[in-house]
Amino acid sequence: METNLCVAGFGGQGVMTMGKFLAEATCDSTDKNVTFFPSYGAEQRGGTANCFVVISDDFIGAPLMDTMDDLIVMNGPSLDKFLNQLKSGGTLFVNSSIVRENVGRDDISLVKVRATEMALEMGNVKVLNIIMLGVYIGYTGVVAPEIVWHTIEKKLASKASLLPLNKQAFERGLEIGKSQKQ
Repeated sequence: METNLCVAGFGGQGVMTMGKFLAEATCDSTDKNVTFFPSYGAEQRGGTANCFVVISDDFIGAPLMDTMDDLIVMNGPSLDKFLNQLKSGGTLFVNSSIVRENVGRDDISLVKVRATEMALEMGNVKVLNIIMLGVYIGYTGVVAPEIVWHTIEKKLASKASLLPLNKQAFERGLEIGKSQKQ
């Protein structure tokens, strides 16, 4: 089994953090192979940012950036840029708080999440990436949720005050992902 994922959005939306958490959780706690490939625009905060994560039972030669199984988009320009690279039968995860465009494809699964609105309702827009990561894990099951949460917990250990909100965001995302899968 091999899963090719692209996460794309504006700098400051936690795109790279989301990809890193997934890649590190997979690498540290499973016997799967993983590749993380980041790409930044000219500016970090507010510019474009995307990353590719490949998770495989076999060796990974290089990330395949021309076709993806899954795509997480956090903004409209990312949808425009990467939608055609999502393979038929793939899954598109959309931050529907920002991306309001019609996807225009009926050969893919679509998971819409009001991630920005939910993060604001929770009191901190910075958890929108943790919500989306939870949705992705809940929907795909590509890595066990406990493994991903353990990595988040480890990475945020120096900022212990952030853990309860991030845990809440991750669990809420998991619930959404699992319910969308049914």
